[in-house]
Amino acid sequence: MTDMSLFPGFKRRRIRTSGATINLVTAGSGEPVLLLHGYPQSLACWHRIAPELAKNYTVVCPDLRGYGDSSKPKGLPDHSNYSKRAMAQDMVDVMQALGHPRFHLVGHDRGARVGHRLARDHGERVHTFAVLDISPTLKMFESTDMAFANAYYHWFFMLQPAPLPEQMLAGRVPFNLLGRVGRDKQDLSKFDKAAVAEYVRCFANPRAIHGSCEDYRAAGTIDLEHDRKDRGRKLKMPMLALWGAQGVIARMFDCLADWREVAESVEGRALPCGHFIPEEAAAQALSQIARFLRRHPMQLA
Repeated sequence: MTDMSLFPGFKRRRIRTSGATINLVTAGSGEPVLLLHGYPQSLACWHRIAPELAKNYTVVCPDLRGYGDSSKPKGLPDHSNYSKRAMAQDMVDVMQALGHPRFHLVGHDRGARVGHRLARDHGERVHTFAVLDISPTLKMFESTDMAFANAYYHWFFMLQPAPLPEQMLAGRVPFNLLGRVGRDKQDLSKFDKAAVAEYVRCFANPRAIHGSCEDYRAAGTIDLEHDRKDRGRKLKMPMLALWGAQGVIARMFDCLADWREVAESVEGRALPCGHFIPEEAAAQALSQIARFLRRHPMQLA
Protein backbone atom coordinates (compact mmCIF):
# COMPACT_ATOMS: atom_id res chain seq x y z
CA MET A 1 0.00 0.00 0.00
CA THR A 2 0.96 3.66 -0.39
CA ASP A 3 4.07 4.70 1.55
CA MET A 4 2.47 7.26 3.85
CA SER A 5 5.87 8.62 4.92
CA LEU A 6 5.69 10.59 1.66
CA PHE A 7 2.49 12.31 2.86
CA PRO A 8 2.85 13.30 6.52
CA GLY A 9 -0.49 14.18 8.08
CA PHE A 10 -2.52 12.66 5.26
CA LYS A 11 -5.12 9.93 5.67
CA ARG A 12 -5.51 7.02 3.28
CA ARG A 13 -8.95 6.09 1.94
CA ARG A 14 -10.46 3.61 -0.51
CA ILE A 15 -13.68 4.62 -2.25
CA ARG A 16 -15.85 2.44 -4.45
CA THR A 17 -16.97 4.23 -7.60
CA SER A 18 -19.38 3.15 -10.31
CA GLY A 19 -16.61 1.20 -12.04
CA ALA A 20 -13.58 0.81 -9.78
CA THR A 21 -12.20 1.05 -6.27
CA ILE A 22 -9.98 4.10 -5.94
CA ASN A 23 -7.08 4.41 -3.51
CA LEU A 24 -6.35 7.95 -2.34
CA VAL A 25 -4.74 10.11 0.31
CA THR A 26 -6.25 13.36 1.59
CA ALA A 27 -5.48 16.13 4.08
CA GLY A 28 -6.07 19.79 4.81
CA SER A 29 -9.09 22.06 4.94
CA GLY A 30 -10.63 24.73 2.77
CA GLU A 31 -11.22 24.72 -0.97
CA PRO A 32 -10.83 21.20 -2.42
CA VAL A 33 -8.04 20.50 -4.91
CA LEU A 34 -7.91 17.22 -6.85
CA LEU A 35 -4.41 16.19 -8.05
CA LEU A 36 -4.21 13.53 -10.80
CA HIS A 37 -0.93 11.76 -11.58
CA GLY A 38 0.54 10.55 -14.86
CA TYR A 39 2.34 7.54 -16.33
CA PRO A 40 4.32 5.62 -15.20
CA GLN A 41 3.62 6.89 -11.73
CA SER A 42 1.03 6.92 -8.95
CA LEU A 43 -0.31 9.42 -6.46
CA ALA A 44 3.20 9.41 -4.97
CA CYS A 45 4.30 11.88 -7.65
CA TRP A 46 2.61 14.68 -5.67
CA HIS A 47 4.63 14.13 -2.48
CA ARG A 48 6.51 17.44 -2.86
CA ILE A 49 3.43 19.50 -3.74
CA ALA A 50 0.44 18.03 -1.89
CA PRO A 51 1.69 18.59 1.70
CA GLU A 52 2.40 22.24 0.95
CA LEU A 53 -0.97 22.80 -0.74
CA ALA A 54 -2.70 21.08 2.21
CA LYS A 55 -1.62 23.98 4.44
CA ASN A 56 -4.29 26.08 2.74
CA TYR A 57 -6.54 23.67 0.84
CA THR A 58 -8.26 20.30 1.14
CA VAL A 59 -6.03 18.14 -1.06
CA VAL A 60 -7.10 14.84 -2.61
CA CYS A 61 -4.54 12.64 -4.40
CA PRO A 62 -5.97 9.45 -5.93
CA ASP A 63 -4.44 6.62 -7.91
CA LEU A 64 -6.15 6.48 -11.30
CA ARG A 65 -8.02 3.34 -12.28
CA GLY A 66 -5.43 0.79 -13.44
CA TYR A 67 -2.60 2.47 -11.52
CA GLY A 68 -1.06 2.44 -8.06
CA ASP A 69 -3.26 0.74 -5.48
CA SER A 70 -6.55 1.41 -7.25
CA SER A 71 -8.40 -1.49 -8.88
CA LYS A 72 -7.24 -2.73 -12.27
CA PRO A 73 -10.13 -4.27 -14.22
CA LYS A 74 -9.49 -6.25 -17.37
CA GLY A 75 -9.94 -4.07 -20.40
CA LEU A 76 -13.10 -4.43 -22.47
CA PRO A 77 -12.86 -5.05 -26.24
CA ASP A 78 -13.68 -1.40 -27.00
CA HIS A 79 -11.46 -0.15 -24.11
CA SER A 80 -14.41 1.84 -22.77
CA ASN A 81 -13.67 0.96 -19.14
CA TYR A 82 -10.33 2.77 -19.53
CA SER A 83 -11.74 5.66 -21.53
CA LYS A 84 -11.00 9.04 -20.02
CA ARG A 85 -14.76 9.35 -19.62
CA ALA A 86 -14.84 6.32 -17.32
CA MET A 87 -11.71 7.38 -15.47
CA ALA A 88 -13.11 10.90 -15.03
CA GLN A 89 -16.33 9.47 -13.62
CA ASP A 90 -14.23 7.69 -10.98
CA MET A 91 -12.92 11.07 -9.87
CA VAL A 92 -16.37 12.67 -9.80
CA ASP A 93 -17.60 9.77 -7.64
CA VAL A 94 -14.61 10.10 -5.32
CA MET A 95 -15.02 13.82 -4.81
CA GLN A 96 -18.75 13.48 -4.28
CA ALA A 97 -18.15 10.77 -1.66
CA LEU A 98 -15.72 13.08 0.12
CA GLY A 99 -18.26 15.91 0.12
CA HIS A 100 -16.68 17.99 -2.64
CA PRO A 101 -19.26 18.54 -5.41
CA ARG A 102 -17.10 21.33 -6.89
CA PHE A 103 -13.31 21.55 -6.85
CA HIS A 104 -10.07 22.78 -8.36
CA LEU A 105 -8.49 20.24 -10.73
CA VAL A 106 -4.77 19.74 -11.44
CA GLY A 107 -3.45 16.98 -13.70
CA HIS A 108 -0.06 15.87 -14.95
CA ASP A 109 0.42 13.73 -18.07
CA ARG A 110 -2.30 10.99 -18.17
CA GLY A 111 -4.00 12.64 -15.20
CA ALA A 112 -4.32 15.84 -17.22
CA ARG A 113 -5.99 13.85 -20.00
CA VAL A 114 -8.44 12.41 -17.49
CA GLY A 115 -8.86 15.95 -16.21
CA HIS A 116 -9.61 17.27 -19.69
CA ARG A 117 -12.47 14.79 -20.08
CA LEU A 118 -13.67 15.51 -16.55
CA ALA A 119 -13.80 19.22 -17.36
CA ARG A 120 -15.67 18.41 -20.60
CA ASP A 121 -18.25 16.07 -19.10
CA HIS A 122 -18.64 17.70 -15.69
CA GLY A 123 -17.76 21.34 -16.22
CA GLU A 124 -20.14 22.44 -13.50
CA ARG A 125 -17.95 20.64 -10.97
CA VAL A 126 -14.58 22.02 -12.06
CA HIS A 127 -13.85 25.51 -10.74
CA THR A 128 -10.36 25.77 -12.25
CA PHE A 129 -8.27 23.38 -14.33
CA ALA A 130 -4.46 23.18 -14.47
CA VAL A 131 -2.59 20.91 -16.89
CA LEU A 132 1.07 19.94 -16.62
CA ASP A 133 3.11 19.13 -19.73
CA ILE A 134 0.47 18.07 -22.21
CA SER A 135 -1.32 19.46 -25.21
CA PRO A 136 -4.83 18.09 -25.92
CA THR A 137 -4.82 14.43 -26.98
CA LEU A 138 -6.67 14.99 -30.26
CA LYS A 139 -4.31 17.81 -31.21
CA MET A 140 -1.28 15.63 -30.54
CA PHE A 141 -2.54 12.64 -32.52
CA GLU A 142 -3.62 14.79 -35.45
CA SER A 143 -0.23 16.52 -35.47
CA THR A 144 1.75 13.28 -35.51
CA ASP A 145 4.81 13.22 -37.74
CA MET A 146 8.01 11.19 -37.71
CA ALA A 147 9.65 13.37 -35.06
CA PHE A 148 6.72 13.09 -32.66
CA ALA A 149 6.25 9.37 -33.28
CA ASN A 150 9.92 8.83 -32.45
CA ALA A 151 9.76 10.96 -29.29
CA TYR A 152 6.48 9.47 -28.04
CA TYR A 153 6.85 6.01 -29.53
CA HIS A 154 5.49 4.47 -26.32
CA TRP A 155 2.03 5.84 -27.26
CA PHE A 156 2.00 3.74 -30.42
CA PHE A 157 3.61 0.72 -28.81
CA MET A 158 1.29 0.55 -25.82
CA LEU A 159 -1.91 0.92 -27.84
CA GLN A 160 -1.15 -2.25 -29.80
CA PRO A 161 -3.60 -5.13 -29.13
CA ALA A 162 -3.15 -7.22 -26.00
CA PRO A 163 -1.18 -9.15 -25.00
CA LEU A 164 1.83 -8.04 -27.07
CA PRO A 165 2.79 -4.87 -25.15
CA GLU A 166 2.06 -6.53 -21.81
CA GLN A 167 4.32 -9.47 -22.68
CA MET A 168 7.14 -7.23 -23.84
CA LEU A 169 6.92 -5.07 -20.72
CA ALA A 170 6.64 -7.94 -18.24
CA GLY A 171 9.57 -7.84 -15.85
CA ARG A 172 11.08 -4.78 -17.54
CA VAL A 173 9.03 -1.74 -16.58
CA PRO A 174 10.26 -1.40 -13.00
CA PHE A 175 13.87 -1.09 -14.10
CA ASN A 176 13.53 1.94 -16.36
CA LEU A 177 10.19 3.42 -15.41
CA LEU A 178 10.98 7.10 -15.53
CA GLY A 179 12.75 6.79 -18.85
CA ARG A 180 9.30 5.79 -20.10
CA VAL A 181 8.98 2.53 -21.99
CA GLY A 182 12.28 0.97 -23.02
CA ARG A 183 14.53 3.96 -22.39
CA ASP A 184 17.43 3.12 -20.10
CA LYS A 185 19.03 6.53 -19.48
CA GLN A 186 17.03 8.69 -17.11
CA ASP A 187 18.57 11.00 -14.55
CA LEU A 188 16.88 10.03 -11.28
CA SER A 189 18.78 12.54 -9.16
CA LYS A 190 15.71 14.76 -8.86
CA PHE A 191 13.41 11.91 -7.86
CA ASP A 192 12.88 10.85 -4.27
CA LYS A 193 14.01 7.24 -3.76
CA ALA A 194 10.89 6.42 -1.76
CA ALA A 195 8.67 7.68 -4.58
CA VAL A 196 10.59 5.68 -7.18
CA ALA A 197 10.25 2.62 -4.94
CA GLU A 198 6.47 3.18 -5.01
CA TYR A 199 6.44 3.23 -8.82
CA VAL A 200 8.54 0.07 -8.97
CA ARG A 201 6.30 -1.68 -6.45
CA CYS A 202 3.12 -0.79 -8.31
CA PHE A 203 4.36 -1.72 -11.78
CA ALA A 204 5.66 -5.07 -10.59
CA ASN A 205 1.98 -6.05 -10.74
CA PRO A 206 1.11 -7.38 -14.24
CA ARG A 207 -2.38 -5.93 -13.86
CA ALA A 208 -0.84 -2.46 -13.59
CA ILE A 209 0.99 -3.01 -16.86
CA HIS A 210 -2.28 -4.14 -18.45
CA GLY A 211 -4.19 -1.20 -16.97
CA SER A 212 -1.69 1.34 -18.26
CA CYS A 213 -1.72 -0.25 -21.73
CA GLU A 214 -5.51 -0.07 -21.73
CA ASP A 215 -5.26 3.61 -20.83
CA TYR A 216 -3.18 4.18 -23.97
CA ARG A 217 -5.39 1.93 -26.12
CA ALA A 218 -8.40 3.98 -25.09
CA ALA A 219 -6.50 7.18 -25.86
CA GLY A 220 -5.98 6.10 -29.47
CA THR A 221 -9.53 4.86 -30.03
CA ILE A 222 -12.61 5.70 -27.98
CA ASP A 223 -11.13 8.85 -26.43
CA LEU A 224 -10.58 10.32 -29.89
CA GLU A 225 -14.22 9.61 -30.76
CA HIS A 226 -15.31 11.52 -27.66
CA ASP A 227 -12.92 14.39 -28.37
CA ARG A 228 -14.05 14.74 -31.99
CA LYS A 229 -17.66 15.05 -30.86
CA ASP A 230 -16.63 17.95 -28.63
CA ARG A 231 -14.65 19.78 -31.29
CA GLY A 232 -15.58 23.45 -31.25
CA ARG A 233 -17.06 23.41 -27.75
CA LYS A 234 -14.72 25.33 -25.46
CA LEU A 235 -14.08 24.80 -21.77
CA LYS A 236 -15.30 27.77 -19.75
CA MET A 237 -13.39 27.48 -16.46
CA PRO A 238 -10.06 29.33 -16.00
CA MET A 239 -7.11 27.21 -17.12
CA LEU A 240 -3.42 27.13 -16.28
CA ALA A 241 -0.98 25.32 -18.58
CA LEU A 242 2.56 24.54 -17.42
CA TRP A 243 5.13 22.66 -19.47
CA GLY A 244 8.76 21.63 -19.19
CA ALA A 245 11.09 23.82 -21.23
CA GLN A 246 13.31 20.79 -21.88
CA GLY A 247 10.50 18.42 -22.89
CA VAL A 248 8.80 17.23 -26.06
CA ILE A 249 5.80 19.53 -25.59
CA ALA A 250 8.06 22.58 -25.65
CA ARG A 251 9.94 21.35 -28.74
CA MET A 252 7.02 20.19 -30.85
CA PHE A 253 3.87 21.97 -29.71
CA ASP A 254 2.62 25.42 -28.81
CA CYS A 255 1.06 24.49 -25.48
CA LEU A 256 -0.73 27.77 -24.82
CA ALA A 257 -2.09 28.05 -28.35
CA ASP A 258 -3.20 24.42 -28.33
CA TRP A 259 -5.20 24.85 -25.13
CA ARG A 260 -6.65 28.15 -26.31
CA GLU A 261 -8.20 26.20 -29.19
CA VAL A 262 -10.29 24.22 -26.69
CA ALA A 263 -10.71 26.61 -23.74
CA GLU A 264 -11.84 30.21 -23.37
CA SER A 265 -9.35 31.41 -20.75
CA VAL A 266 -5.83 29.98 -20.60
CA GLU A 267 -2.64 31.30 -19.02
CA GLY A 268 0.65 29.56 -18.47
CA ARG A 269 4.39 29.30 -18.89
CA ALA A 270 7.32 26.93 -19.31
CA LEU A 271 9.22 25.71 -16.27
CA PRO A 272 12.96 24.88 -16.19
CA CYS A 273 12.66 21.08 -16.33
CA GLY A 274 11.72 18.08 -18.42
CA HIS A 275 8.44 16.20 -18.48
CA PHE A 276 8.11 15.19 -14.82
CA ILE A 277 7.19 18.62 -13.48
CA PRO A 278 5.86 17.61 -10.02
CA GLU A 279 9.23 16.08 -9.17
CA GLU A 280 11.73 17.92 -11.36
CA ALA A 281 10.39 21.42 -10.65
CA ALA A 282 8.13 21.00 -7.64
CA ALA A 283 8.82 24.40 -6.06
CA GLN A 284 8.18 26.31 -9.28
CA ALA A 285 5.06 24.29 -10.06
CA LEU A 286 3.73 24.77 -6.54
CA SER A 287 4.28 28.52 -6.78
CA GLN A 288 2.44 28.76 -10.10
CA ILE A 289 -0.45 26.53 -9.02
CA ALA A 290 -0.90 28.28 -5.66
CA ARG A 291 -0.87 31.70 -7.34
CA PHE A 292 -3.45 30.52 -9.88
CA LEU A 293 -5.73 29.13 -7.16
CA ARG A 294 -5.51 32.34 -5.13
CA ARG A 295 -6.55 34.36 -8.16
CA HIS A 296 -9.63 32.18 -8.66
CA PRO A 297 -11.11 31.49 -5.21
CA MET A 298 -14.18 29.36 -4.71
CA GLN A 299 -17.22 30.34 -2.68
CA LEU A 300 -17.66 27.48 -0.23
CA ALA A 301 -21.15 26.80 1.13
